Amino acid sequence: MSGEGGIRSRKDEHVEICRSEPVQSRSRYWDDVALVHSALPEIDIGDIDLSLTLFGKKLESPIIIAAMTGGYPGAKDINRNLAKAAAECGVGLGLGSQRAALEDPSLEPTFSIVKEYRPPLLLGNIGAPQLIKQGGRRPLGAADLLRAKKMVGADLMAVHLNFLQEIAEWDGDTQARGCLPAIEALSRRLPLVVKETGAGIGREVARRLLRTDIKGIDVGGAGGTSFAAVEVFRARRKRHAAGERLGTTFWDWGIPAPVSVLEIRELHRTFPLIATGGIRNGLDVARALALGASAAGLAQPLLGPAMESARAVVEELEMIKAELRAAMFLTGSADLAELARARYILSGESARWLERK
Repeated sequence: MSGEGGIRSRKDEHVEICRSEPVQSRSRYWDDVALVHSALPEIDIGDIDLSLTLFGKKLESPIIIAAMTGGYPGAKDINRNLAKAAAECGVGLGLGSQRAALEDPSLEPTFSIVKEYRPPLLLGNIGAPQLIKQGGRRPLGAADLLRAKKMVGADLMAVHLNFLQEIAEWDGDTQARGCLPAIEALSRRLPLVVKETGAGIGREVARRLLRTDIKGIDVGGAGGTSFAAVEVFRARRKRHAAGERLGTTFWDWGIPAPVSVLEIRELHRTFPLIATGGIRNGLDVARALALGASAAGLAQPLLGPAMESARAVVEELEMIKAELRAAMFLTGSADLAELARARYILSGESARWLERK
């Protein structure tokens, strides 16, 4: 399905499917990371400092509400609730792809609503496939991304890599030649973060990205929502057998999120790195930071609350912060710098992945 109406309908379907169907990876890769317990932490839990500065912005905790939605009427309330909660809790917020609003200005309020609350860190969003020519559509350029950035008052723009989803859509945007040069050129014009959407960024791609002027990487690793799985349910509802087969085959495709974090951190010790992909609670946030992430992002655990109210999102975020603080206490980590030095044991499939050459 193509065109403005197709994008709008697809986004609505994605949210409904993610809310109601079992679209998670069949592997919980963050469980491969065990933090080593400290029986004598020698800190008081009330003194633990969760704050950090990321991309020049002060956050109360190392949490990003990862990109979820936008571009259809029902998304306005979701993004309002997320933005209000992010501002209250002092965490970052990433928006869903703004492509639909660039093509149809009537959809801009589903994104721009966030400007009423102003979270401490806000990331706009556009897809890498749209940076090059797809069929008869022109590629988006710097002017388009600047318009998207201004639309929401974003601090940075995220460029998402979602080729697994595009291939699983059967008729998705599968032209990929030229994406890296486009990212490189745009990174010289405005602040960019490059993010995967569930299949992970490994060391080979990270090496190429680190040669550009991008400001950060969001690993978007495997282990969370599988957009191949989402497309299985879309195809099943449309009785599209080939699409359902393709999505099923690639349901668990991707690089585990912990592996992405470790491989990129090996390449650059200080480059800003956001861990997303299967983060479900504050313990997972702690695991990600112990591996070397600067912050962790999560979406699925907040989708249900976001469809209810801002207060429900705040309550879930506060619980996640409490779990993170507990993990720091039990590892004797008084702040995030100490957590980054906490001992851990890596096992399972993630450990086997790291054996690759």
